Amino acid sequence: MKKIITLVFVSALGGALTLGAYKLIVENDQTIALEHPNTTPFTIPVSYNTNYSPLAKGETIDFTTAAEKTINSVVHVKNTSMSSGQTTFEDLFYRRRSQRPQIGTGSGVIFSPDGLIITNNHVIDGAQSITVTLNNNKTYEAELIGTDAETDIALLKIDADEDLPYTTFADSDNAKIGEWVLAVGNPFNLTSTVTAGIISAKSRDLSGGTIQSFIQTDAAVNPGNSGGALVNTKGELIGINTAITSQTGSYVGYSFAVPSNIAKKVVEDILEFGNVQNGILGVSGGSLNSSYAKSVGVEDTEGFFVDSVEKNSGADAAGIQSGDVIKKLDDIKISKFSDLKGFLNTKRPNDVVNVKVLRDGEEKIFPVRLSNIALSALEFMNVEFRNLNDKMKKAYDTNIGVFIYKNENAKLYKAIGLNRGQVITAINGKPIASIKALSALKEKYGDAFEDKINSIELIDRTGKKRQFIFR
Repeated sequence: MKKIITLVFVSALGGALTLGAYKLIVENDQTIALEHPNTTPFTIPVSYNTNYSPLAKGETIDFTTAAEKTINSVVHVKNTSMSSGQTTFEDLFYRRRSQRPQIGTGSGVIFSPDGLIITNNHVIDGAQSITVTLNNNKTYEAELIGTDAETDIALLKIDADEDLPYTTFADSDNAKIGEWVLAVGNPFNLTSTVTAGIISAKSRDLSGGTIQSFIQTDAAVNPGNSGGALVNTKGELIGINTAITSQTGSYVGYSFAVPSNIAKKVVEDILEFGNVQNGILGVSGGSLNSSYAKSVGVEDTEGFFVDSVEKNSGADAAGIQSGDVIKKLDDIKISKFSDLKGFLNTKRPNDVVNVKVLRDGEEKIFPVRLSNIALSALEFMNVEFRNLNDKMKKAYDTNIGVFIYKNENAKLYKAIGLNRGQVITAINGKPIASIKALSALKEKYGDAFEDKINSIELIDRTGKKRQFIFR
């Protein structure tokens, strides 16, 4: 009997403990707090600011407004040229050259209601006729107003009976890395297409020659989208889609656009002057990094190191010196040369730029009036020449001459090996002291001067003086 009473008591006690534990643990939010007073928990800092993005509120970004503003202003551009085709029996019989039409296509952006269109230079390069098809399938013959091969921008004009839908330019300097963008193109003449992505980087140089300053985006861009629009979520133009990086020729995640500030300045120059007006600071040097900074004896690893200043340039007149590190142009931070080049591509000769430099650990600001590049560089006979700076004069042991920056003249290359890095000191026995002297020859003879060259004196890359006589 005692065993039975004991068993009932133990069962009742167990049930009471179980019920109490249930009340305490399960019904009290089903949580158990374990205290460890002698340990500090590892925490990941989290921002609970719900205003940073609409995605934080469980919403999605609305691209429809930007798309609606843009798709009707993006056009299909068709470039028709004639090329030599395979010779047929009839060609041989009639002694004629076989000519076949060659078609190239791309996109363009209307940026004014009277039919001005911006596209890429490579889209219309070599065209004998250009046609433009709007998003409503109307087709027009286009007039080529002007081009700039360096920035890969071209300006077209069509005449319509009514005002056309157009996209307005935005300030590409205000575009932020990580910002949502739309890439709009008309690659297949099937009306405009839209893709979305973010700005991956700014001031990208793909050539390695530090002449470009692209906006990089991961919005899908394929062949045929060249010349199309890169717009922000307001539908404002921040770039002209120009290039992709791919081993297959198709999009793999990297596309590049000419910033709208550069594109806008190019078309304004073409409309006003007929060509692009380039302003220069008048400095040479390089982008800082750890190794370069160590070699020139500075601690900064960001900025543009001024190695030399061209005499009589805007930088020289303002007081910028060799050894200065350029940190800002106006309000634009300069981390590398493509930052500096991209900013200067939006400026003209005689524009004044506030240049912030670091000199001996102290920041200084110099207002610089930009020089005309024509005073220090010249393209003549398919060769680009530049003035020598003091460092070059010392390296080549000469006080006169013009530096060959680029040569696309096959005749001179084959005849004398004329190439980048050489210095021409005389032509036809007359000393060439600077670009000014070469400009005088260009004005006198024009492009026909190539056939009037009797002799060239130059200094090669090794510093050896050489003379070539043409008979």
